[in-house]
Amino acid sequence: MRVALITGASSGLGREYARRAVASGAYDEVWVVARRERRLRELADELGPSVVPVPLDLTDRASVDGLAGLLRSREAEGPFEVGLLVNAAGLGKFGTYADLSLDEVDAMVDLNCRALVELTQVVLPHMRRGGRIIQVASSASFQPLPGLNVYAASKAFVRSYTRALRFELRGRGIYVTAVCPLWVATEFIDVARDTSNGQTVRHPFPVLSARHVVRWSLLVNGVNYPIATCCVTGLLMRVFCKLLPAPVVMWAWEGLRRL
Repeated sequence: MRVALITGASSGLGREYARRAVASGAYDEVWVVARRERRLRELADELGPSVVPVPLDLTDRASVDGLAGLLRSREAEGPFEVGLLVNAAGLGKFGTYADLSLDEVDAMVDLNCRALVELTQVVLPHMRRGGRIIQVASSASFQPLPGLNVYAASKAFVRSYTRALRFELRGRGIYVTAVCPLWVATEFIDVARDTSNGQTVRHPFPVLSARHVVRWSLLVNGVNYPIATCCVTGLLMRVFCKLLPAPVVMWAWEGLRRL
């Protein structure tokens, strides 16, 4: 039994990764994880019986423990492996330190960082040579971003963690990639604006399609490259943020976010 496990599958990138996993025919089952059970069941109805809804709130530590138990029980039943792990669940909020509540800050750090690491930890013992791990980060991870500071910092954590994990897994034949796209046409922007100052970033652009990001990230992961920017603009941003001092980048962002 070979499965794909995809978080954040109720919408956006996670939903598109699930579609691609089913279409590939490489997995006996595709486990889709998210809080919204109705959305997961709709996805299962759309994609067929290989899709297994796993409704969980990953901000609850007990959910990760429950998933770990489910993995162990399935392995005890016979040959079993996770062939693909996609950590696409994530949360962002627009606003400076003065605009965000403690609950909003905690939710971003909890879901973007803790849950991603814990889920990776419990899945890795069930992965074999040929397995693939995709961690959804962001081009926001390349530099500090005032007005999007906690989200950008959490994605910088994901990118750094993913690169180190890839090094630790060398020789095991498990491919690991951090996906760092620009803005993606999903529900993310509407959710990010739902704060006390949702216009901190006025006009996010350019916007990529979820299908484009998923297709390119899977290609990049297929050659075991550590970072997938998924577009030329993202690649240039990555390069320039290595060359320019952080204060210069932040002042440039300060102007762009107000446009």
